[in-house]
Amino acid sequence: MTRPTTYLVRMAVFLALVLVAAGFLSPVLWTIFWNNPGLNGLILLVLLTGIGWNIRQVARLTPEVDWLDHYRATSTRMTDAPLSAGSARTRMAGPPAARLLAPMARMLHVRQDENEPRRLTLSAGAMRSLLDGLSSRLDESRELSRYMTGLLIFLGLLGTFWGLLKTIGAVADVIGAMSVGGGGDVTMLFEQLKAGLAKPLAGMGTAFSASLFGLAGALILGFLDLTAGQAQNRFFNELEEWLAGLTRLSSGAMSDGEGSMPVYVQALLEQTGENLEDLRRVLMRGEES
Repeated sequence: MTRPTTYLVRMAVFLALVLVAAGFLSPVLWTIFWNNPGLNGLILLVLLTGIGWNIRQVARLTPEVDWLDHYRATSTRMTDAPLSAGSARTRMAGPPAARLLAPMARMLHVRQDENEPRRLTLSAGAMRSLLDGLSSRLDESRELSRYMTGLLIFLGLLGTFWGLLKTIGAVADVIGAMSVGGGGDVTMLFEQLKAGLAKPLAGMGTAFSASLFGLAGALILGFLDLTAGQAQNRFFNELEEWLAGLTRLSSGAMSDGEGSMPVYVQALLEQTGENLEDLRRVLMRGEES
């Protein structure tokens, strides 16, 4: 199985480049940040949370890969060299914990005989059930990352409209305060106009700063979510390839239409096949004795 370390390194390199670019632009970004520190701080908090979540989504694949490698290696050793019950339990003891593959781990643990190792076989229905369950769990874990990306865009737009509303209100106040009488001083009027334009400019700073931080954060989370999706798809595809080699196709799974075999008949035949395999192993142990 391919380990997710490559994708973690890719994320780390991307984040390092982002930090270098932010370091070069730090004086400008610091000035822009203080145009609206409350909303911009919330955007940065959501960005940091999303970065940590995406890294966690890739890092959580490591125990699953370790469990699969442990199971495949142990199954290969036990199949190639039959062991006694005690030694088989010793080699199977202490496998890495798996969370995404917990249902499959319980299923394979039940299928493992304590006295004699079995060759694992799955029906097409069981394979589809395992893969569908894993796919739903992977999709569910990525929903929060997608929501955070959309939340950053929403916060940026919220700051934009907030700043525009402040700008419109300030411009209206400036226009309302302008009054030129018969003996009005033009110089004083110009100074009042300059002082009144400070609030509209502050509103524009609020609008553009929120848009800048929101869209930049969405861009960063989008790349990290893409990398996490690639890591999960690679893990899912390799697991599907491994399970495909263990799947036993029956006539009910291969035929279509009204002539397909009923499910209960297929299950009965599979159980009969397993019982015959157990009988064969018992006879082989009797011959060895």
